[in-house]
Amino acid sequence: MADLNRLKGNSFIIIGRAGMDFYPDPPGTKTEDATHFTACLGGSSANIGVAITRHGGQAALVTAVSDDAIGRFALNQMDHYGVDRTHVRSVGGEARNSLAVVESRVEDHQSVIYRNGAADFEMTAQDVAAVDYDTYSALITTGTVFAAEPSRSATFQAFDIARAAGLPLIFDVDYRPYSWPSAQIAAETYSRAAAMCDIIIGNDVEFGFMAGDYDKGLNKARELVATTAQIAVYKMGEEGAITLTPDGEFRTGIYPVTALKPTGAGDSFMGGFIASLAAGRDLKQSVLRGSACASIVVSRVGCAPAMPTPAELEDFLSSHPGPTTP
Repeated sequence: MADLNRLKGNSFIIIGRAGMDFYPDPPGTKTEDATHFTACLGGSSANIGVAITRHGGQAALVTAVSDDAIGRFALNQMDHYGVDRTHVRSVGGEARNSLAVVESRVEDHQSVIYRNGAADFEMTAQDVAAVDYDTYSALITTGTVFAAEPSRSATFQAFDIARAAGLPLIFDVDYRPYSWPSAQIAAETYSRAAAMCDIIIGNDVEFGFMAGDYDKGLNKARELVATTAQIAVYKMGEEGAITLTPDGEFRTGIYPVTALKPTGAGDSFMGGFIASLAAGRDLKQSVLRGSACASIVVSRVGCAPAMPTPAELEDFLSSHPGPTTP
């Protein structure tokens, strides 16, 4: 079991995709009616990296991007946000970066994701073996890295190397059905990954999916903290979250806002939560600050550019009436 005090080093290696997001402009526009779009960095792992750097931490990404203009856009955006891309490799051939067309609207929201031949799935064992894990505070990954080979095997290899180096493993379940060959393979793979990790974050549907029964998701989270995990955060949307540890569990509410879109909350939560733990805040406060970050991001256009700075988070917390009662 890894020492979570290592998080205070505030330097994270993150495995997973970076891509491009398109947002119809102005906000509220349907994609089919749009003539102008705003482009920004996308991909859950890249977004988490941005969230961490916005909070003053260090983040390095391990992935593959396409050797074309879209891949170079992602690389340039990582430079812009200060996400280390030393371990990001460009791949040629037919591989393409993921692209998401996401509306800044809640009612009848549409997100169209292009993931065929995704470049990030080309990450290999050689890519993860090149990382000096001893220099980092923890390894973070999102579930999409496991959806295809060679990325799946490479990530499990990274888990083994990181654990041998004493790094905490942090897993955002992030289940995206469209990336997987079957639900059964996804459930088996996620359960294997979760059993290796120290901190697991997912929503009620994702934990239920791993359990094989959507009504047994909370039981799955409890089973993980009773056996292998040190922390599990079981998110329930507007009903808040249940955070579980081997010593017990507690519930927290959310910070209601007028949402502009439903996307980006999970990545922002992860960034704010981990940054708070790295700063030495207690677990409940860290969950609440992650929840506040999630609320900020859904009220803004984009994901990466919407991630709050510490000053913006403090201003939000000081002006908001507070979280709902769970």
